[in-house]
Amino acid sequence: MDGDAPVTEDKLRIEMLGAGQEVGRSCCVLQFKGFTVVCDAGAYTGLAALPFIDQMDWSTVDALLITHFHLDHAAALTYIMEKTNFKDGRGKVYMTHPTKAIYRFLMSDFVRISNAGSDRMLFDEEEMLASWREIEAVDYHQEVIVSGGLRFTPYHAGHVLGACMFMVEMAGIRILYTGDYSREEDRHLVQAEVPPLRPDVLICESTYGAQSLEPRLDKEMRFTSLIHSIINRGGRVLLPVFVLGRAQELLLLLDEYWEAHPELHSVPIYYASSLARKCISVYQMYIHTMNNHIRSRFNRRDNPFVFKHVSNLRSLDKFEDKGPCVMMASPGFMQSGISRDLLERWAPDKRNGVIVSGYSVEGTMARSILSDPDEIIGVNGQRIPRRLSVDYISFSAHVDYTQNSRFIDEVKAKHIVLVHGELKNMSSLRAALQSRYSDRADEIKIHTPRNCEPLYLTFRADRTAKVIGALANKPPAPGSVVDGLLVSKDFSYTVLAPEDLVEFTGLGTNTIVQRQRVALNVGWELVRWHLQGMYGHVDAGVDTAGVPTLRVMNVIDIKHVAEHELTLEWVSSVPNDMVADSTIALLLGIDSCPASVKMTMQEHACGCDAKPRSAHDEHVMEVEQLSAVLESHFGQVEVVDIGSDEPLAQKDEEDEQTEQAEQAEKATPDAAGDGDTADVAPAAAGDVDTADVADVAPAATSAVDAPTGDTSMEDESAGQASEAAAADYGASISGGRRPALHIVLDEEEAFIDLTTLTVYSRSESLQQRLERLVATAHSTTHSLADTFQLIPAGSTMLFQGPHSQVTEPIKKEIAAP
Repeated sequence: MDGDAPVTEDKLRIEMLGAGQEVGRSCCVLQFKGFTVVCDAGAYTGLAALPFIDQMDWSTVDALLITHFHLDHAAALTYIMEKTNFKDGRGKVYMTHPTKAIYRFLMSDFVRISNAGSDRMLFDEEEMLASWREIEAVDYHQEVIVSGGLRFTPYHAGHVLGACMFMVEMAGIRILYTGDYSREEDRHLVQAEVPPLRPDVLICESTYGAQSLEPRLDKEMRFTSLIHSIINRGGRVLLPVFVLGRAQELLLLLDEYWEAHPELHSVPIYYASSLARKCISVYQMYIHTMNNHIRSRFNRRDNPFVFKHVSNLRSLDKFEDKGPCVMMASPGFMQSGISRDLLERWAPDKRNGVIVSGYSVEGTMARSILSDPDEIIGVNGQRIPRRLSVDYISFSAHVDYTQNSRFIDEVKAKHIVLVHGELKNMSSLRAALQSRYSDRADEIKIHTPRNCEPLYLTFRADRTAKVIGALANKPPAPGSVVDGLLVSKDFSYTVLAPEDLVEFTGLGTNTIVQRQRVALNVGWELVRWHLQGMYGHVDAGVDTAGVPTLRVMNVIDIKHVAEHELTLEWVSSVPNDMVADSTIALLLGIDSCPASVKMTMQEHACGCDAKPRSAHDEHVMEVEQLSAVLESHFGQVEVVDIGSDEPLAQKDEEDEQTEQAEQAEKATPDAAGDGDTADVAPAAAGDVDTADVADVAPAATSAVDAPTGDTSMEDESAGQASEAAAADYGASISGGRRPALHIVLDEEEAFIDLTTLTVYSRSESLQQRLERLVATAHSTTHSLADTFQLIPAGSTMLFQGPHSQVTEPIKKEIAAP
């Protein structure tokens, strides 16, 4: 019990199926200890922009967690739930209540737009609604236990209504997946929380890289002033936004600004989206999840989402494009839709202006127009002069470097995985963080995985088990062995006595006894002969019913129940089932085996009861085998003496007399007719008689280093060097003088004691290598029954009851057919 507990290594596998060194189609796969959790399932518009869904077996997913309703984090969810084998598994989908409410409206609009004029639909609205009903909604700070060892808790992430970050606990390690998050409290959302528990791994966004954005109040003042100036010059203001998220924040800001400036009351503010009108009711419903500013206004019966100066515009058909106005239109990237139509319409007029207020992806119109081009390319390919002003004021609810680095400092994770960022921004953030943490004592590792390139993180954990019940009443002495049952639950371990199992766990024990009938048209003695050839020693006898029985490897009983029928019985377990499978395979091949045909050509005894080799002969064969193995690895191997000049300790007189009596009793010619060989009582490899050792040395010498008659000077020098080495180090080995094998490798040497097969060497690596080789050679010279000791189940009646009990040796000889 004393000493340090063994340390094991476990690997967490993280694979990005999307958002790996890119922005969009977020999908992160976490795998650890048999658990699989997927965080987010986003997509761009179109089939080609799905995550790399085919990279995994979705039926193995235990939980699919959606951080928020934006398309780049949730649009592929229906496809995964309805078009893959996700439904064949046990996994469930989780998101917060506000996210689920808005997700339905947002995805209905996504289906309508993406399937318009397209024959390749990802899914239809019916499939979307069917999958939506299967989603489980959760609350913030609610701990959800998926299964033993797997749980998660959602925390506020800011960003948009309902957005959350997930603290996932898998088999004892904690991973914090932030999704998109913001550490700045705005007009309606709380800032992202720092979870109370420290995660082992932090997976966070890197959207803005190492950039630091201006404070919220400064950019709000600049935003409203810029809009006011465009209106004063008689222009129209285009605000390309996504339907939900930052749009609601800007609507609150504009409505408040218009209320404070009466001169602007005649200038209309339009929100061109029918979907936004539907979702505003969701915002009104979940005000309790927002910040104190919004909740206090609502408590005063002032609903902040009932706008006084904002009008909803369903389409451009009813829009009278006359005079100054402010138009908030989607989509934010201006690739198509109302925002693109208005950009092409208003671009030639220098009085107008467009304000990009969110993050724009490379290759979109929102990104390209920020470079102030002289002209833009219309949807139909026409060239349109660009004279309207272009400004960028970021209201994107993503963390900048200042917020991100402070959050990372507070979380204190040892591994930081950067996702959801373009390569340039991700690389700059990684460099800035490495510089920031270069002087810290505890090493922080920063990773930037690419899509479909798995990241493996190794965790070293000390595993301890609590001893309870009767075993805990008497503390064990230092160095003693505790014998009990190890019970694992949710990756925590308990040791208890078998009799306490029901009381502390409610579990019971059962034993499965397997029986297999085999029809065989061969004789019983031929069966025994084949079994002995395969496994070595086989116990033979009869049970209490008088049925001839053979016991293989101490765990499999083979009963001769009828003339051409055998029955196998064993207690089911992994090793026992393996032995049983091999035994059955052997039995089924006996009648077609060439050896069986040769054995049954004429009547004769199979030789199953032939006298075994003596212990001396066994040891000589083992040493010869060992010498051959060593010679193939190290070249020349010599037999030398090790130890002091004192002879080996003599046996007691009584033991010698007993041994001599046993040898004299067995000194009869063996079955093969070799009358010159006397059998010696078997001895273990670690307890060989001195007389045997004396005979082994010459045998090993002749097998390994037999002289050829002509000995060169090099051989004599090598022999002298070997003897000098043996005299130097070999003589220092404790014990009496005894033979050993001498091995030289480079400048290191080792000795293998031929009496015990113990390895001695000053080089630890050489000693370990030789010990493995000795074990390998030992296993090749022994039968399976001697090499693998299987223990029968003592708690069952299989080896105690009348059906399988071997009571006496078989007396009757059964002739082979």
